[in-house]
Order: sequence, then C-alpha cells, then structure tokens
Amino acid sequence: DGGDNGPDGAGRNAERGFHKEKRSNDTHQSTSDPEARLYKKGDGQPARLCYLGHALMENRHGLAVDGGITQATGTGERDAALAMLDRRPSRRRITLGADKAYDVRQFVKDLRERKVTPHIAIDGHLSKTGKPRVTAIDDRTKRHPGYDVSQRCRKRIEEVFGWIKASAGMAKVKLRGCARVNAAFTLNLAAYNLIRLPKLLAAPA
Repeated sequence: DGGDNGPDGAGRNAERGFHKEKRSNDTHQSTSDPEARLYKKGDGQPARLCYLGHALMENRHGLAVDGGITQATGTGERDAALAMLDRRPSRRRITLGADKAYDVRQFVKDLRERKVTPHIAIDGHLSKTGKPRVTAIDDRTKRHPGYDVSQRCRKRIEEVFGWIKASAGMAKVKLRGCARVNAAFTLNLAAYNLIRLPKLLAAPA
C-alpha cells in the first residue's frame, strides 16, 4: 500500500499501469508484513519485499557458526557481519572471507579494530568516469598466501544458502514478521549442520 492511483477498470484486481512509478520504503509498505522492506540484489534487478539472511561459516569444515535475519537495508549485510563477530566467544585474531560487497573502507577499519584480517574480494568495477574503484584491501593482505585460500573457501557459504532455499523451503518465506523468519532461518542453519556432520565424520582423517 502507498497511495497508488486507482486501478483502471472494475474489480479489485483490475489492470493498472506502473510505468515510470518509483517505489521506496518511504512511500510503500506491505499490508501483510510491515517489517518486510523493498530490496534489490543488484542493478537491473527488481525490488522485492524481503528480509536479509546472514550466516557466518568456519572455513575448515563449512559449518555455520552463527546467523540470523535482519531487515533489508543497504548496510544490513555489513552490520550483521560485525554483530556476529562481536558474538564470538574468543578474541584471538582470525581472518574473514567475504565477497566484493564488503569492500568498504569503514567496514575494513571496523574489522581490524576487532583483530579480524579482511580477506575480502576486490570490488574493481568502473566508476561513471571509467576509472577503477579504489579498493579498501591493501597489497600486504592480498599477497599473503591465506588470502587466496580464503577466496576459494568463502564460496562454500553458497552451499548453505542453497540448501536453505531449495531443501528447507525458504526460497519463498511463508512466515510474517522478523522474529518468526529469524527463528525459522536459525533452525534451518542448525539443520544444515546436522546434515553435514555425518559426511564430515565419515571422511578419512
């Protein structure tokens, strides 16, 4: 809902044109789930009412060690990553692999303050002037052998999300409200670990 013009024709579901209409979270809200937010994953993608799911994975075995749901915002992924890092019981130095969406100077600074080495993919897209974007990852980090290892291992997080969407049925969430969606998402992360554990235990040492 959001003050749209009336439909063209009779009936509740009559046709109407949406051409050149701009919709945002400031002007539109879901009547069935007010906590959902309009969000699009990239340029050229449609905006959908949704939540953001987050998971923190350890690289050695590919198990999810933390996760949760937040409202969909432009900084939601980075904010959730910092929150999950703050919840870890140990404060020993670790590395964190992530995709190029996390290649942001402030986020890298926040990681280093938490004794986390940022093994983040380089966001090298071109600006409107044709110049490559300046990365927040320095050469000292990129030339370390562990950086390439993290870049390979981090992609296994897609296995977690792929299972949750396809096997756990969360490709289209049937629950309403952030708390309920978060409970289902967290339960499915635990279920993924339980399914993966027998394969790890059966593997030769």
